[in-house]
Parts: sequence; structure tokens; C-alpha cells
Amino acid sequence: MGRMLRVVKLLTALLLVPPSVAGPVNTTSGPVTGHPSTSRPAVVEYLGIPYAKAPIGELRFAAPVKFASDKPFDAAKFTPSKPIEYPNATDVLRPIIANFAGQNVKPQSEDCLKLNVWTKNTSSKKKPVLLWIHGGRFAVGSTNSLFYQGQYIADQEDVIVVSMNYRLTVFGFPGAPGSPQNLGLLDQRMGIEWVRDNIAGFGGDPSRITIFGQSAGGVAVDYHMYTYADDPIVNGVMPMSGTALSMTPNTPEQSQKYWYTLSEALGCGSSGDTLPCVRSKTATDVLAAVSKVPPETSKALPQPVFHPTVDEEIVFSNYEERASKGMFAKVPYLVGNGNFEAGYYKIAAFTCSSFREASYRAASGVPVWRYMYFGEWPNSILYPGSGSYHGSDVSQFFGTAEDVSDDTANTATEAKVSSYMMHALATFAADPHGGLSKLGWPKYEKDGKGNILVGLAFKNKVRPTFVSPLMLDLDCPLVGMDTSYAQGGF
Repeated sequence: MGRMLRVVKLLTALLLVPPSVAGPVNTTSGPVTGHPSTSRPAVVEYLGIPYAKAPIGELRFAAPVKFASDKPFDAAKFTPSKPIEYPNATDVLRPIIANFAGQNVKPQSEDCLKLNVWTKNTSSKKKPVLLWIHGGRFAVGSTNSLFYQGQYIADQEDVIVVSMNYRLTVFGFPGAPGSPQNLGLLDQRMGIEWVRDNIAGFGGDPSRITIFGQSAGGVAVDYHMYTYADDPIVNGVMPMSGTALSMTPNTPEQSQKYWYTLSEALGCGSSGDTLPCVRSKTATDVLAAVSKVPPETSKALPQPVFHPTVDEEIVFSNYEERASKGMFAKVPYLVGNGNFEAGYYKIAAFTCSSFREASYRAASGVPVWRYMYFGEWPNSILYPGSGSYHGSDVSQFFGTAEDVSDDTANTATEAKVSSYMMHALATFAADPHGGLSKLGWPKYEKDGKGNILVGLAFKNKVRPTFVSPLMLDLDCPLVGMDTSYAQGGF
């Protein structure tokens, strides 16, 4: 019966998808062919499109190199790419955590610099584009996650959704002295450039790209606004539960120390140019050596060691100063987080950075909206009292709550909330300067006064509730600019 149902769904999908949409799209990566999404057959998904050459051999630990081809590519598959324990765990905890942390992705490969596109033939106009950058502490994660599937937004709204992989842990942030740093962030920039250059072929508008990301992904999208202040490419940005002010990047000295600890564990020595030797090792051996590099101590979780590194070009040492001086791209800004971030990570370090970034942006005349997500649903509760924890808003914006909870059904109200949140996200992408105002959302003011914070799913209501941020930010002056509680929390 199940097989018969799958066959019926596939045949229906083939009938619903216009050949002009599913057929080859000419890109700089070659003509790519998509296929109908199994859960939303009117949406065509193009999976695993290479945007950079495989970072293997001499390209391991090197800056990304653009991929170019004229050969046809069947974009049919995603890129290949320690459980957390809680007392009184609910039945949906394990699938949610496994999907969120990318534990379900098999196999894994260094050949990961690829992206995915979801589009639907619903408009003759060029569609706005939502470009997703996943989180995972810059150490884990993948676009092949049930959290980050773009078909639901693309089906409901007149937008195109894109997600990209980038290099993680030592492969993305190696720390080798005298070599390029922050390769994972350079990967992301190349992916953004690919979208700019190719999205028109999928029906997208290259002048209306919004990048959004959560946790480390939120930090990354915010970093790009400082790194490429004069040429951001995008015209909207949405950091979720993570901004450039949420964490302190590694110093060059820290990263060099980690590199040489890894190098020594691989038998490549602890000084001098060990890069060729480490490059010659298998990826399996390198990852095994990563586990032998002691994490930094922190006030919360152990801090990952292979992280963004200050080089004063891609990553800076003075984000607070830069923010206060307005040294960022003046791009409309939508920022937010869960009301109880600590329900997942047992730390609370994301709210205050959202507050400060929103205030700095508003002071520079940037259109800013700030939200806080309050929802608690039967298919999202990890344990009694987990609340609206770190990442719980992601599946609502993507419409994937049922998928990530092992097909535990949404309540009727939750489905409406998720639909509203997807619509708000698409509205921001379509018109970052004023779309949310047309939905009745108040702009955020630099003084934080008034009911200017958008409470999503407040008391599980469908429509947003506008509240004052002053009470919610009450402890932020006590925390000040201390990011030490967040160091392990991405």
C-alpha cells in the first residue's frame, strides 16, 4: 500500500510540473535538471549543484575556486556530508535533536561545496530569493536536514529558496600559519555570488536576495554585512539566534595553537610548514585528530576550537566598535531569537546580541524589525519546561515541524502560526524596506521604547503580539558585552 501511494505521488508530481521548469536550467555549473519534490510536487528542487571545485588534494585548506562546466548535471541528490541528553525527554526529542545537529546525514564527504534550489512556476515575474546558511557551531551540520527543506515556503509563497553547504571544522577554519583563514566564510561568499549570477535562470530576481541563517549561520550572515559592507550583493539579511556580537572569534595565536596540536597528532610536527603533511592525510585521519585537540574551557559548553579567526579582512576583532560606528552594509535587518534559548543549550546568550545589533542598525537609519518566538507545541517540546528553545523557530519558518519530529502532526493552530511565519519571511524577502510594515509590524527603534518587539506565537496565538522589549532585555545591561556564555553555544 505504501509503495503504491509513493508511485501515485510521483506520477502526480510529474503531471503537475511544467517541463519548462523541471527541464534543464543553464548555469555556470552547466545545464542542471531538477525533479519534483515528493512532499510538494508542484515545487521543483535542484539538489547538490556544485558552486565551487571540490576542496580536495591541493585545494584542501585553500580558498575556494569557482566551479565551471558546460556538462549536463542531474541535480537529484543532496551533497553527502554525541547525542545530547535531557531528563524527562519527550518522544520527539531524539528525532528533533538528530535532525537539528545533522546526525542523520550519511555519508559525509569533503566534496561538499554545493547548493540546492527550490522553485515553483507560479509567477511570470522574477521572484525574490531566500538564501539559507545553516548553523552548527561552524563544526557540524548540512543542508541535508529535515529542518531546512525549502519546498514548503516555495509552495506557499512566491519565492525561491536556496541553501548551501560550506566547509566546517578544520577544513573550513584550519588556522595554519601563513595560509588563508576563514575558508568556510569564503565558501559562503562564493555561494552568494553563484546565486547572484545564476538565479535568474530559475525564475529568481538577483537584485532581491535575502540571506538568513540561525545560530552559527546567523553569525555568518551578520559577518558578511561587515566584511562586504560596500558590496553585500544581498538586499535583506536575517540573523536568527546569533549575530556578529554573539561570540568572540579566535585570535590568530589560538588558531595556530590548535593547528599545531592537530598537526602533531597526525605525526606532522608542531612547528614550521606542516600544511603539506596534513594535506596528505585522509579526511578520516584528520577528523580523528580534531577530536584530540582539547576544547577551550568556557562558562557553558566546551568551545569548539576550529572556528572563525580574526584576520581583519574577513573576520574582525572589534565588531562592537564597528557596529557602534555603523561600519556595516546598510541592508534592511530582521533579527530575532527564541524566548527561552537556554531550553536547548542550557545557556542564555543570544537575546542580548540581537538587542544590541538591532539598536546599532536602527541608530544608523537601517530599517530594522525584531521578533521573539514564544511557541510551544506537542511536536516541539523536548522535555517539560523546554519552552521556545534555541532553534525551535527554524522549523516554523520553514514549515517543517512535522518532518523533524518524526511525522508528529502539527496542531491546527501551529499550522496556522507556521503559515503566518512563512508568509512574513517571504514578505520581508519581497520588500525588505517596507513589506513587514505593510503586515503591521512596527519598526524597531534605537531606544527600545514602545511595543516594538514582534512576539510570534505569543501564548500560541496565530497573529503576532507587539510587546515592549525593555522587560525581555532587562538583564542585558548586567551581561554587557560579555560573550563568554555563548562560546560553546553555536
